[in-house]
Amino acid sequence: MAMTAVLETPRLVLRAFTLDDVDAMYQLMTVPQVIRFVGNTPAQSPQDTLDYLHQHPLRDYQVYGYGRFACVWKETGQVIGFSGIKYLEEIQETELGYRFLPEFWGKGLATEAGQAVIQFAQALGLKRLVAVIHPDNAGSQHVAVKLGFEFEGTTELSLIEQQELLLFSRAI
Repeated sequence: MAMTAVLETPRLVLRAFTLDDVDAMYQLMTVPQVIRFVGNTPAQSPQDTLDYLHQHPLRDYQVYGYGRFACVWKETGQVIGFSGIKYLEEIQETELGYRFLPEFWGKGLATEAGQAVIQFAQALGLKRLVAVIHPDNAGSQHVAVKLGFEFEGTTELSLIEQQELLLFSRAI
């Protein structure tokens, strides 16, 4: 099953990632400020990024029918981040996640995209979403609260070793 949905907000178009997005995803996987709290090892090459696209977003679309959306800045057509839902097999929850290039931080884009993604998740019939956030990532915590998530407790993910993560949730 492919993800064919395209969402639109006032400033963004959210669409499925394609293999043409290797360069944009490479940036999102190598900029130190962007990956600081997410546990990802920086991508070593565009080939690493291509492998990641195949193993994660593109696989998620096929397996679950949803995944992370590429966030395209309407003004320029540039992919500036991602937002979307991902089923986390490890904790058996569907997570709302977001990541943007630093030059687009502080503009409300994670909240704007998150609102559209929550509506998409509702249309899919999902009843609950979580946000798993590093305790030092105050910005993401703020976005989650603005999107109606409430602190539920802590959890761990193997991606971020030896770190209790904050678990926020909301009914949809």
